[in-house]
Amino acid sequence: MSYEPLYVAYLVYFNRDQDYFECHEVLEELWLDQDRDPRYKGLLQVAVGLFHFRNNNVRGAYKMFTSAVSRLEVYPEDELGISLGKLVSEVRRYAKQLSSYDAHPFPYRDLTIEIGDTELRQAVEMASENIKPNIPQRRKPERSHSH
Repeated sequence: MSYEPLYVAYLVYFNRDQDYFECHEVLEELWLDQDRDPRYKGLLQVAVGLFHFRNNNVRGAYKMFTSAVSRLEVYPEDELGISLGKLVSEVRRYAKQLSSYDAHPFPYRDLTIEIGDTELRQAVEMASENIKPNIPQRRKPERSHSH
């Protein structure tokens, strides 16, 4: 199976860089290009949830995680070359913890998407050599300065 370059880039930004803003940017483009495929929307929401929690927006993170779980839990355990079932379980657990964050705060933690498909893993490794990390990472959309 051949994988979309934007999906591969998403996995590079997610796993290698934990650059969840950039994950949103690349996967939103693919989501729109692929007729708003709910799988991509769910993966996009996982990244946005992590972005929100890392920036102390607990409510936003909770909303994104619960929405992502409801979108993604209907798909097979191994979907899009990744261990989707494992990711859904981790995001569900994260959302449950966030639901009682005020009473039981806990530190932010990154997630990793386990890549099961060998072809996808190789594509991510190859793309990783050509995708430069964003340093510093963007924290919000930036408008182009063209006049």
